[in-house]
Amino acid sequence: MNIYEIDSDEVINAIVVSGSITYKEAIEKLVPLISKTEFQRKLQDKKFYEKLERDIVDGCIMPSLTIAFVDKTISKASKKDDIAAYFEKNHKKSFVLDGIQRLNTLSRVSDSKEIDLERKLYLNIVFSDSVDKLLYRMITLNNGQKPMTPRHQVEVMMANVFDFKELGIEVQTEKERAVKMKMNSFNKSDFVQAYLAYMADSPMVDNKKIIQDKMDELIVSKIVSAEKVDKDSTFENVIKAIAKFQVSPISLKWLKQANNLVGFAVGMKTSFKTIQELSVDQFENSIKTFDQAFSDFNPSKIKLGKLRRELSYDYFKNYSKLRELDSLELLEYFSELTND
Repeated sequence: MNIYEIDSDEVINAIVVSGSITYKEAIEKLVPLISKTEFQRKLQDKKFYEKLERDIVDGCIMPSLTIAFVDKTISKASKKDDIAAYFEKNHKKSFVLDGIQRLNTLSRVSDSKEIDLERKLYLNIVFSDSVDKLLYRMITLNNGQKPMTPRHQVEVMMANVFDFKELGIEVQTEKERAVKMKMNSFNKSDFVQAYLAYMADSPMVDNKKIIQDKMDELIVSKIVSAEKVDKDSTFENVIKAIAKFQVSPISLKWLKQANNLVGFAVGMKTSFKTIQELSVDQFENSIKTFDQAFSDFNPSKIKLGKLRRELSYDYFKNYSKLRELDSLELLEYFSELTND
């Protein structure tokens, strides 16, 4: 690997390295990343890239690829040799932010006798210490193009970075649940929804009345305009809290409900320091109080799902001041909050 320049992205506190590897190295080290997870972007029909295939064989310079690491090892003070050595040792831990289709095209022509496998493939390598910041950069860079949707980008990020099994959280896709649903498992799409809402700092990131393309634009707009919060507040905190609180069957059942999960995730973005210090019993008692207050709303007068999501968000966002209220006091607070 050749390293040309080391710079920093001050917005997301990331190190961005410009470099190059050979086509041969890309085939050996980066092409396997294409199928790293089930969430990677669906590959286009090869006819779509036949012209690029011919150009690669004829000796074109391919547009640069962008790969990323979630890691704190590399800094702006790192030497070029250290970065090259890090890539050699850890390339399997990276994932492709931009260039999956180009890599797939390169792979298809790799056996051609006419291709020069020593040609350079230029790379941008992003080293970020925060999954959330990296996702923010992915979404803002892709805004205005026709790339993966925000939801798909969240799926890619979650699949590459968060190890739910290691934390003891059972997660299944819709397809897996249709074959055989595991007891106590979360729906993966609910986690995706929760992460989107967390990034947008808004529990309302879906609306069936709005066409999906326009909804995606609204989500991106919310993410870009979201107010900055404590730099230590990350979605990883939310996942770790869920892993902790799910020990209680009552809490697990509550968190598996999509509207509760989304509201809790976004609310914890503000109150993470307080919530992560709760014991399992304290959290269970809190949601019992919440549910008792919520159950006193007249279901014929409200949209239950929407209100549950909004109130669970408000409850955990303002948890420090609401935690001592009993169910009747909390109902009064919710009533004033929802009073038209």
